Amino acid sequence: MNDKGVFKMAKVSGADIGIDLGTANVLVYVSGKGIVLEEPSVVAIDNKTNEILAVGKEAKRMIGRTPANISAIRPLRDGVISDYNTTEKMLKYFVEKIVEKKGFGKIVMPRIMVCVPTGVTEVEKRAVEDATKQAGAREVYVIEEPIAAAIGAGIEIGEPSGNMIIDIGGGTVDIAVISLGGAVVSDSIKMGGDKFDDAITKYMKKQHNLIIGERTAEKVKMEIGSAFKREEEKFMKVTGRNQITGLPCTVEISSAETLEALDECVEQIVVTTHSVLEKTPPELAADISESGIVMTGGGSLLYGLDKKIEQRTGIKVRIADNPLSCVATGTGAALSSLDVLKTGGSFKSMPSEDK
Repeated sequence: MNDKGVFKMAKVSGADIGIDLGTANVLVYVSGKGIVLEEPSVVAIDNKTNEILAVGKEAKRMIGRTPANISAIRPLRDGVISDYNTTEKMLKYFVEKIVEKKGFGKIVMPRIMVCVPTGVTEVEKRAVEDATKQAGAREVYVIEEPIAAAIGAGIEIGEPSGNMIIDIGGGTVDIAVISLGGAVVSDSIKMGGDKFDDAITKYMKKQHNLIIGERTAEKVKMEIGSAFKREEEKFMKVTGRNQITGLPCTVEISSAETLEALDECVEQIVVTTHSVLEKTPPELAADISESGIVMTGGGSLLYGLDKKIEQRTGIKVRIADNPLSCVATGTGAALSSLDVLKTGGSFKSMPSEDK
């Protein structure tokens, strides 16, 4: 990554690749090079020809601004594939973007490790495997998100001690207690950044009669969104369409209002965390009490969410360094720890038939 925080594109040849196939963003990690790609999980499609017009950042700019013949869609919802064909094309686009081509344009196929939320069905897992294979993988491995997040956060998951991880992505919150390379207790809820945005959108409509788009809701969340009362109130002007007059309108909202808007979402995360702790074996619970809880994912950056969980559980909570890239980094690094993960039952492999 350069000094401006922009990921440099890197061409690779046959190297191991880790993919964080997220609801909001796709991050790609390449062994020896780190994170080489970070793009929104958005695809713009021509409805008449079914042709892909744009992928990633370019496609995200089109959300809410496309004519009738173009759709800007998210092919993943709640952490799983909702549109298989579009996901496959998106993955292929990203893989080809970073993998070096040789000879007659044939891709030197890499090994790819891709993450999935805890508790996905075998059908959902198979869809991820197949889409990744079709994107150009020599071998495909699937790993659970909290395991990958823990590895990316620098936790020694192979040790016989309990570590608790809360990964808050765009579509799911994955919570797990990890020991000896596997999840001892885990849970996953369809909650995350997208639900935060939806909650803000509904609040603005109900309290201010203002209809706003998802990009505006996301901006509100990032700038003044709160899960815990701020010492100093923050304010922001929000522009949308008044649902009574139908005309553009601007209102000023406070961080206290976002606290109210997000209360139900935050409460669900706290309750699920408490539930996982209740099911944790006593020895591992003692370890967690000493080492604390680690939070990863973009949702962990919501102001005060760590404080809220710490207040309710009585256990110290810390946000990992580079929380946005922990899952991708851990997913890529996991390929060098297959023996440990296999022992813990944390991944499944699927060799390509085209070797």
